[in-house]
Amino acid sequence: MKRRITLSWLLMALICLPMFAQMQDPVRFKTEWKNLSANEAEIIFTGTMDQGWHVYSTDLQEGGPTSATFNIDKIEGAELVGKLTPIGKEIKQMDPIFEMEVKFFEGTAKFSQKVKLTGGDYLITGYLEFGACNDQNCLPPTSVDFSYKGTVAGAAASATVAPAKTEEAAAPAESTETVDSTAAVTTAPQTLQEATDYWKPVIKELSNYGSTEEQESHSWIYIFFTGLVGGILALFTPCVWPIIPMTVSFFLKRTKDKKKGIRDAWTYGASIVVIYVALGLAITLIFGASALNALSTNAIFNILFFLMLVIFAASFFGAFEITLPSKWSNAVDSKAEATTGLLSIFLMAFTLSLVSFSCTGPIIGFLLVEVSTTGSVVAPAIGMLGFAIALALPFTLFAMFPSWLKSMPKSGGWMNVIKVVLGFLELAFALKFLSVADLAYGWRLLDRETFLALWIVIFALLGMYLLGKIKFPHDDDNNKVGVGRFFLALISLAFAVYMIPGLWGAPLKAVSAFAPPMQTQDFNLYKNEVHAKFTDFDAGMEYARQNNKPVMIDFTGYGCVNCRKMELAVWTDPKVSQMLNDDYVLITLYVDEKTKLPEPIKVTENGTERTLRTIGDKWSYLQRSKFGANAQPFYVLLDNEGMPLNKSYSYDEDIAKYVDFLQTGLKNYKK
Repeated sequence: MKRRITLSWLLMALICLPMFAQMQDPVRFKTEWKNLSANEAEIIFTGTMDQGWHVYSTDLQEGGPTSATFNIDKIEGAELVGKLTPIGKEIKQMDPIFEMEVKFFEGTAKFSQKVKLTGGDYLITGYLEFGACNDQNCLPPTSVDFSYKGTVAGAAASATVAPAKTEEAAAPAESTETVDSTAAVTTAPQTLQEATDYWKPVIKELSNYGSTEEQESHSWIYIFFTGLVGGILALFTPCVWPIIPMTVSFFLKRTKDKKKGIRDAWTYGASIVVIYVALGLAITLIFGASALNALSTNAIFNILFFLMLVIFAASFFGAFEITLPSKWSNAVDSKAEATTGLLSIFLMAFTLSLVSFSCTGPIIGFLLVEVSTTGSVVAPAIGMLGFAIALALPFTLFAMFPSWLKSMPKSGGWMNVIKVVLGFLELAFALKFLSVADLAYGWRLLDRETFLALWIVIFALLGMYLLGKIKFPHDDDNNKVGVGRFFLALISLAFAVYMIPGLWGAPLKAVSAFAPPMQTQDFNLYKNEVHAKFTDFDAGMEYARQNNKPVMIDFTGYGCVNCRKMELAVWTDPKVSQMLNDDYVLITLYVDEKTKLPEPIKVTENGTERTLRTIGDKWSYLQRSKFGANAQPFYVLLDNEGMPLNKSYSYDEDIAKYVDFLQTGLKNYKK
């Protein structure tokens, strides 16, 4: 007897980059001096951030993202009491990239540092340093300067506050206009423009080449296309395909007016679109943008997604059937029969969504899981729009052209083959989410070679199934293998063979977005890696000038995830690595490098005085002042005089585009 599992809770669970070539101003801090008593005060830092961004809290582990820290340049007549204290609700979660628990704030971040006044005049100058990220990129470590002075007189403490008290400190500067890149040096005998003009701003010259394409529009197209493919696959399942001719015939026969029948069919299709898009919007409204952003790295959610997809795969293999309570569909169907007009048609569409859930549910579940973890607020709605259009279109087309019904393939065992193939695919993608949790907790259960071994087995078994060597409970006894199945089997087996060299370290660019990072590989024979010739801008530019070579500047960070993706997925390409190693002088500048400068450097930027204290501060200032950008990864090609050779390049793993980016720079340099 066919086993059924009523999983209404599963439906409830389902309801469960970037503009790099321009400046971003996602985080703004202001400082405040607050007297607590006659000899005690506190300095309060309050930051507001744009949606999707978060600021890290204090005392994070070494090797992780930038912690919020309180730093003193000069203190007289006062002493610090305790450490910098975070105020408000901290969010704690495991980060799969840093493999540690991180703490951060969303919306608003607040920190407090208590100060004891020892009597007489006092002077306190320093800065708050913090790190901020969203789901696609991170800002370099950013400082918020403060300066307070006053006199403790009698029982009260009066503070003369520097202009920083009321001025918001943006992270970093908002304007993209050319800034004063000639540093006003007050505490160090050096300038940022020494013997050359390498630091001269080239924002206008860079913009003349055009702007970097925004990744967001491409991701929305990808999400819509993913939903469209999911809807097409759902059409060919046993729960949907047989319903099409019955539904179309009903609309054409319920009225003698053919135009009205076609109009009802169009309304039916539009109702399907409304229902599924509403589901996508409900997910965003219920969970909110911040929760969707957290899904991509949250270990617990990824474990739940893994288990959900395994259950869906088992259902498609025939272990059981996922259905909603029958009383739901019966109640909606009865309501549809009792009403007329547009409401009746809408309820019929809703009935379809309920009765077909055993086939469409796993596809919708996978789609929602995948698009939710992209971090885009509108991703679920866009994905559901693509799914619904694909699902609704046949009903309207067959209503307009009823003669096409005769050419429809008849229901049969081929529909179960589609279900089983989808089961294999969902099982493979489930491992992706388990991998995220494995990295987060550091279990090392699913290292790269283990992940690839499982994928090799899964796709090899899929190929054998398509060739008829493996049978599942609902498969028929037909031993013939059609031409379509044969070619699909060939593709699946070839893909399994393609992944085998990855067990020894081959990059496997086709699966780089799914497999764990290369550093989890225990045995790696692949050594085609690219390393920078210089990590100092001036030294690298001088070398390029002496050797008459163009330069590629790589603004990166130790905590930049997308930077590592580019290095593994793009830089390892033979053409790319050859040009970076032989044709260019590669200069890699880490904007989060914590090594202190010999002495701090004060610079004037957009009318605001800033202090550069670390090497990372220096390179971050270079990126802002010279190129008008502040996010990583950021790649720019220069001649050996410091002038741009092409537009900048940000995070985009399209190797052909990257090769064209480098080749265009070489052509312009030779001119």
